[in-house]
Amino acid sequence: MPPAPQELRAALAGCEGLLCLLTERIDAAVLDAAPRLRAIANFAVGTDNIDLDGARARGIAVGVTPDVLTEATADLAFALLLAAARRLPQAAADARAGAWRTWEPSGWLGADVDGATLGIVGLGRIGKAVARRAAGFRMTVLSTADTELAQLLQESDFVSLHVPLTPRTRHLIDAAALRRMRSSAILINTARGAVIDQAALIAALHAGEIAAAAIDVTDPEPPPPGDPVYSTPNLLVLPHIGSATSSARARMTELSVENLLAGLAGQPMPHPARGC
Repeated sequence: MPPAPQELRAALAGCEGLLCLLTERIDAAVLDAAPRLRAIANFAVGTDNIDLDGARARGIAVGVTPDVLTEATADLAFALLLAAARRLPQAAADARAGAWRTWEPSGWLGADVDGATLGIVGLGRIGKAVARRAAGFRMTVLSTADTELAQLLQESDFVSLHVPLTPRTRHLIDAAALRRMRSSAILINTARGAVIDQAALIAALHAGEIAAAAIDVTDPEPPPPGDPVYSTPNLLVLPHIGSATSSARARMTELSVENLLAGLAGQPMPHPARGC
């Protein structure tokens, strides 16, 4: 379990360097509790868990782990797309539960992926990697690089989110955005949980406003026991495993250590966070 905020502040009191995970919230209170801190290596490509302005104001270097998790996360995004399209979780659960009695012409019908339209929200490294995978399925790809979000939502059979979490993208997919999507559409999120208004997503799935969703990230993360995200129909939830391959995590470790050692040595971090 991540340390409680007070535990983290106490542990950092005399530290000059910090290697942290996305689960640690490095806010102004934490930074104030670590007056000797000079370097933060975030074990992630994003930095929404760190007060970057506060770190810059205190002269603390911040580093991230770019590029090394791109392909792994894109693989997972497409795996989620396929699993949701073909209703794999429901089919597997029914098979184990004894509901598979014979071959059924109308059983476990899913959506076609080949030739469908994929809307990619955020055409950065991971978004482009997902687009490359979509080409193998002869999908028409729309992206927010050349299509307005409202139009993309209206025209896509699948929507995959690949934007960083910022004040501008928080709840980017809200109730109004979900209503713009097709009732047959499937939403994929491997970015950050708060990019989606989770309560609005749950309501939309219960109302049948969209067909399904598959998410590797939630808000909060993890959801507490009994959270409706676990019992919502047609919602596949994974425990934030986008970068969970042995090679990706090994490279993330290497980059984090490189950043931390450089920062402690007073040298520029080889993989700095944007603006740091």
